[in-house]
Amino acid sequence: MLDLNVKKHQYQAFPYHLVDPSPWPILVSFSLLSLMLGAVMYFHGFSYGGYLLNLGFTLTAFSMLLWFRDIITEATYLGHHTVEVQKGLSIGIVLFIISEVFAFLSVFWAFFHSSLSPAVEIGGSWPPMGITPLDPFAIPLLNTILLLSSGAFVTYGHHALIQGDRKGAILGTLLTIIFAVVFTALQYYEYSEAAFTITDSVYGTVFYASTGLHGLHVIVGTIFILVGFIRLVNYHLTDTHHQGHEAGILYWHFVDVVWLFLFIAVYYWGGN
Repeated sequence: MLDLNVKKHQYQAFPYHLVDPSPWPILVSFSLLSLMLGAVMYFHGFSYGGYLLNLGFTLTAFSMLLWFRDIITEATYLGHHTVEVQKGLSIGIVLFIISEVFAFLSVFWAFFHSSLSPAVEIGGSWPPMGITPLDPFAIPLLNTILLLSSGAFVTYGHHALIQGDRKGAILGTLLTIIFAVVFTALQYYEYSEAAFTITDSVYGTVFYASTGLHGLHVIVGTIFILVGFIRLVNYHLTDTHHQGHEAGILYWHFVDVVWLFLFIAVYYWGGN
């Protein structure tokens, strides 16, 4: 007697994937809640805020990897990602990136609202009196070079994959991951050496809100690319079957573009 789940997948009369119940959405929700609460507590000096922040980050990364594992199984081993499903996933990643554009738009709105017409409460100047901004031609410029180079390498790896060049695809993706990790490490060092905190006037708030939000996206994008790299090494991806990796690459280019705006507006123009 056939198992009902197997029978359902074998004889369904439509090309769409009926997703089985999954614990990962609710786990990701609570992980992100812990991450957000921990970040707020840490920035405001509350006890154990850093522990909650690290816990939230660890849980978020862990639940993302487990969710990715299930999707990889559905796509690569079970064959649930038909042409119609792939179209839906493509639309989904585009809509997701559009929502991210508006998230950064709100942060830039707060930055320009405060910097273009500084209030008297902060001395009528930007940066406010007492704030020593970071040198845009030090770590920020180096990070710009790293991030743009990573975008070039991930594009090289993508084109190599399409052309059947496995070694080139692996090399380009690996270099992207290395540059992304170095970028995150340098941003952490920059934060630790900065002469102001998120509570130092509106300048500190919008600076850390914008660059920190971008840094979080870099970490998420690094996980995306890392999963694609692991799948490349394990022969999961081909020149015609690599939609998940392609979505991660598209997300990474979005991260690159946002950083250019951050470097020009927040670091260079906003720091002078």
